[in-house]
Amino acid sequence: MQIQPRQQLLDIWRATARLSYADDRWRFGGRDGANSISDAEQLLCILAPATEIPLFRLDNPDVANRDVLDALDALGDDIQVPQRMIRALASYLKRYTSDDGTPVFSGGTYFRSEELDDEITAEQRGLDVVDSFSVSITLTLAVVGFTRVFRQVVTRPALQAEVDDLEAMASKRLTAAMVGLLRSFAVNVFSADDAFGQELVRMVNQERRPSRVVVEELRAALREINARLRDDVTIGSGAAESSDLDLPNRLFECGWSWGIVREAPQIETSDVGVQRDGVAQNAPYLYFTTVALEAIQALSSERTRLLGLLDEAQLKLAQALQLRFELTRSYWAAVATFGSGRWPLEDLPWRTTDGIEFDYFTLLVGGMVMQNMIATRAPNADMARMANVLEELANRSRITRRSSERETALDVHHPGLSFPLEGSESHGGPRLAWTVADLSPLLLKRTLSLAGLLSDGTERGRLLGLSDEMWKHLKERVLPDGLWDQPAGAYPQLDVKFTEASWYFTKRVVDCLVTASRVINESPLRSELLADIAADLLNEAEHLYDRELLNNSTYSGQSLGEQLKQIGVDLERARTQRRDRPGVAVAVTEEVLRKLDRLSAARRATAGTI
Repeated sequence: MQIQPRQQLLDIWRATARLSYADDRWRFGGRDGANSISDAEQLLCILAPATEIPLFRLDNPDVANRDVLDALDALGDDIQVPQRMIRALASYLKRYTSDDGTPVFSGGTYFRSEELDDEITAEQRGLDVVDSFSVSITLTLAVVGFTRVFRQVVTRPALQAEVDDLEAMASKRLTAAMVGLLRSFAVNVFSADDAFGQELVRMVNQERRPSRVVVEELRAALREINARLRDDVTIGSGAAESSDLDLPNRLFECGWSWGIVREAPQIETSDVGVQRDGVAQNAPYLYFTTVALEAIQALSSERTRLLGLLDEAQLKLAQALQLRFELTRSYWAAVATFGSGRWPLEDLPWRTTDGIEFDYFTLLVGGMVMQNMIATRAPNADMARMANVLEELANRSRITRRSSERETALDVHHPGLSFPLEGSESHGGPRLAWTVADLSPLLLKRTLSLAGLLSDGTERGRLLGLSDEMWKHLKERVLPDGLWDQPAGAYPQLDVKFTEASWYFTKRVVDCLVTASRVINESPLRSELLADIAADLLNEAEHLYDRELLNNSTYSGQSLGEQLKQIGVDLERARTQRRDRPGVAVAVTEEVLRKLDRLSAARRATAGTI
């Protein structure tokens, strides 16, 4: 793998600290201005590696690596870095808390008008959005974990109070974000005969069979998910909406809308301030579904469990979110791999039930299929099919295939894919739109994740090679300050020139590097062939070693005795490595055999001179 996560992350930290900290305070804002999402992404460019990669930890200055602290020297010395990060995090939490104590999850400057000339109202800028709920969960979990460890090394009462206040604010925002996600869950029920139903059937009917047969088989494939939506979803949105699921000839889709769903009920929980009325359309959006699922995964991660980051009320909310996670993941995986022939996912591009099709949607659905593969322990053959989809997406989006002219395939990189936010116009002003342009880093992250799942060395090597090509593409898009994104760097035909960093894009590159470090830290694949070879080599080496011990006199000299002792140590090492690292065992045993052969030759030569 040509990606070097440690060095790349240190470079990003150095650039982030230099741009973000000046005049003894943290400065929010980037290319898209300051908002609750971008500012969290800016902080996570440092905090995500610091809490997910042990080498980058900052919560205990006594054990922090020197190069890690040096990369953040713009924040101060090893004592000042964690303290100033705490104050920056507290500044964010206060900045996005209203006067009445309610956490704010507005989209702000990330909102666009569907019609470029229409002016967005201040009330619309303040609408809650799922992206803010999701990134807030990721950020606050990192904050609570950071404070739990840092508190153990704090001795000054004033700093201890700052840490306690920060954890309390983060915990409140975490609860509010979880409530927001529960109220943003959507179940869209429709007839198989209306426009939505026809689009869904057309997408899954890869074998071109009669629609009636496909509908019956699809309902059967989704029967368990259907039943759990009706019976187990009892709090938040999605419960009342699922009451029509048991009617005949009904199909459905589930996931997360762009914000709190219209008429979503309030949730009884600990004080999180005012639970505002929802305005979002009661239908899932693939982009917001994906970001919600990734946030929910963080709630059930090993780190969250080991550090006990959730209190009793949050555990209850997390359980409800986990149910929705499983149902949503299972639903989209079942739809995307429906049938016995070609998967609907393999029929690029993915087409949604409202008739819109984009390669980006294929990547989003593919991510949910991969999550389901982890849960079901899918065979390598299925993962290889997923790998083919990722490779084709890299070609179609002109990441691994050259583009010599300005073509529509480049639009996904700039200006990006925009889609309307239905219901956002209900309080006056134009209908809002959301723009995404993160296909490149998201595709790299999915490719690295899939490579980490594969146990087939050939397929894994192919995906890691594909990852290296994608990383070369991303390196071409680096701004002079060391952050992202300059799409014209990879596509000179794009008439665009940026000077400011996009925290939206840079955070996603950081996610790729964190994933790459996780893949590198995993144990290498075990080859059965190499294990068998290692066993045969060990058998021969041990036999020859025993012969040397037998045939060499105890008076042969100190040098020979030390050589035989070292050979014994090497053989023992080869034995312990044979199961997990057979390649290492082969290499060590081959060196042992060479040493034994030299000893044997020397002994025979000595015997011939007597």
